[in-house]
Amino acid sequence: MGIRTVPQGYAYTVERFGRYSRTLSPGLGLIIPYMEQIGKKVNVMEQVLDVPSQEAFTRDNAGVKIDAVAFFQVLDAARASYEVSNLNQALLTLTMTNIRTVVGSMDLDQLLSHRDEINERLLRVVDAAASPWGAKVTRVEIKDIVPPADLAGAMARQMKAEREKRAAVLEAEGMRQSEILRAEGQKQSQILAAEGRKEAAFRDAEARERQAEAEAKATTMVSEAIGAGDLSAANFLVAEKYVDAIKALATAPNQKVVIVPIEAAGLAGTLGGIAEITKSVFGDGGPARPARSVPTVVSGTERP
Repeated sequence: MGIRTVPQGYAYTVERFGRYSRTLSPGLGLIIPYMEQIGKKVNVMEQVLDVPSQEAFTRDNAGVKIDAVAFFQVLDAARASYEVSNLNQALLTLTMTNIRTVVGSMDLDQLLSHRDEINERLLRVVDAAASPWGAKVTRVEIKDIVPPADLAGAMARQMKAEREKRAAVLEAEGMRQSEILRAEGQKQSQILAAEGRKEAAFRDAEARERQAEAEAKATTMVSEAIGAGDLSAANFLVAEKYVDAIKALATAPNQKVVIVPIEAAGLAGTLGGIAEITKSVFGDGGPARPARSVPTVVSGTERP
């Protein structure tokens, strides 16, 4: 009668003549028969308190249904036994009341997106209220928040519209970037083309300058030769220009038949000038060819 065995995870209160005396810890405990007796058998392990589903209204008057769960542990068996008559019921009522209070202070969007904040606020309030009862509330978790069907449909449409808006914005941004890159490419292409034309024009101008310098130098040399009494240089220059003119007329792409009214005397004089040039180059002992008559075209009939 004086020996009591306390299992692990429990604590027994001992009452002497109906008054609390002490608490027996897990293991073997001794009491005085007839004078003392076991009062309350308290579970000191962490326990789960399932909070039933309840309806609450947010600050913007949206009704929601909330499910929650709480975890607590008894730290002082005597206070949990004699400070409150039913600890589980007291914690359950306290949790439900504070859930309504917290939900009523938040908007629907904030309620759905800030569950961690709700859990923290509930834990702080419920733990402070359960402290005088010798219990420690370790966690309070919101399991589910169910808005009304019409609000759920409106939220779904809002989410769809928001996603379509984001898609349109991203598409417009992509087109904008594409146009910018295309314009930059055209700009660079035009800049490079302009640089190429500039370089080509510079090269053409330089070539014309070199050609003009060469022609000026040749003209100077011919002038100096004529000034020195050497008429062969002048004859050579005239003959070269004459031959180039005949060649240009003969090789024109839009000419098929060329009729040149050249007198025999003028042509003979030209040939005589060329002969003089040849003599000055090769000397009198140069090769001699027999003179041939030059034909003249008159009214389509060849006459010697």
